[in-house]
Amino acid sequence: MGAGHSHGHTGHSEPTAEAMAARRKANRILAAVLIPLTLLTLAAMAALWPSGSKEGLTLANPYAAAPGVTFDTGRIQRVVTESCTQASSAGESPGGDTTGQDGTAQGNTDGGSQCTFAFTEPDKGGNPVKVVINPDIAKSHGVKVGDNIRYLNLSHAQAAATGADAPAAQGSPSYIFVDFVRTMPIILLAILYAVVVVAVARWRGLRALIGLVGAYFVLGSFMLPGLVEGKPPLLLALVGSTVIMIGVLYFAHGFSARTSTALLGTIFGLGITALLAAWATDAANLAGVGSHDAATLTNISGSISISGIILCGLIISGLGVLNDVTITQSSAVWELYELAPNTSARKLFSSAMRIGRDHIASTVYTIAFAYAGAALPILIIVMLYNRPLGEALTSAELSEEVIRTLVGSIGLVLAIPVTTLIAVLVVKATGVRSAELPRPSDAGSHPGGQAAITADDVDDTGALAAAAAVAGRERAEADAPPATRRGRRAAPRE
Repeated sequence: MGAGHSHGHTGHSEPTAEAMAARRKANRILAAVLIPLTLLTLAAMAALWPSGSKEGLTLANPYAAAPGVTFDTGRIQRVVTESCTQASSAGESPGGDTTGQDGTAQGNTDGGSQCTFAFTEPDKGGNPVKVVINPDIAKSHGVKVGDNIRYLNLSHAQAAATGADAPAAQGSPSYIFVDFVRTMPIILLAILYAVVVVAVARWRGLRALIGLVGAYFVLGSFMLPGLVEGKPPLLLALVGSTVIMIGVLYFAHGFSARTSTALLGTIFGLGITALLAAWATDAANLAGVGSHDAATLTNISGSISISGIILCGLIISGLGVLNDVTITQSSAVWELYELAPNTSARKLFSSAMRIGRDHIASTVYTIAFAYAGAALPILIIVMLYNRPLGEALTSAELSEEVIRTLVGSIGLVLAIPVTTLIAVLVVKATGVRSAELPRPSDAGSHPGGQAAITADDVDDTGALAAAAAVAGRERAEADAPPATRRGRRAAPRE
């Protein structure tokens, strides 16, 4: 009996020592790969860091006002439709108007074309002013009572030009609609988003939100200014994206072998995406000539490369989905292993890839529909052209979206098996096998019973839960009557 007990204790201690040695070796290998890669990325980021100088760049601010002209805000009190040639009034609507639903007044139809005016109460105080609404806004979206709008105030400039007491010129409006004020809806949505994320994901969700702020800091202070200054777009996108992924993954998910595995898979997918994007941008001649924004950037500076911006955009656009599939796949491998620790590496890889294939299918749909939704106005215009489908998909209007979908999908699809393979190799080296957990019969052989395995020895929650379950069984047996303990121990021998 004593010999058997001693043998059981020896069989437990040796695998634990081997497992700890394998874990240290696997962690050293991960560190040997990721630490130099991180240092190299940070060094490249320092070398590519933009100067911040905007000398020679001349781009007029569309919201810059001339002397005497201001941008004001207010809330719409009443909406009327009347002749565009009527003199702009800051007071009541002309006689004969009838107020319709939502306070909209239909004016007299005599006098030529009709315009929409909104009587708006300024936020800074004063009498309501008569703001002319742009025809495209009036037709597509419209305005209604209670809307908060931003408008151009020309009254002071007109008064200075024609005399303080002179009326405004006939047909020349003094207040022109500029945009809606969307501050409050966006703030409410942002608060709701943060609350939902933190409520469901707890501290990890909060860390992810903070990491998102850091990611946008890298984008706004490093990548965008670098593109403006003409830095190499491929290198700029790779370095910036790698820094973002390193920061976001470790900050949100913590330092662990699981996170390091996901990071390696993400970097691999990022490299594949960058290579494909560089080839596709050149082979498909993506020049951005069909975009008004691209034409604007081309005219303000000769150092800005539109093809480089497109290349950088192809890489950045796939970051979020790529990160999603790699961290999910890495977690899937760990969870499968914890459920069946004695599973062979080949079977573990096959099981994880079955999950990965489902993820691939759903993610491909996600990318395709996300880009289709963003390009919906272009899709409608191309449809109305009544062009052949193949010609439409390869046109200047749609080719960039098509290539972005294909490049991003290829990168994430290839990242899944690579991430799975790395995760299987790491988890087999660092995971806790079921044979390593002390049996209830061995509790007396270890000082403190379950204290032989602590939270410091177990990296993953599943294995830690298994160890805690064993500790619970030990405590239950210790508290049970002697006859019950003898009966439970005798049962396995039968």
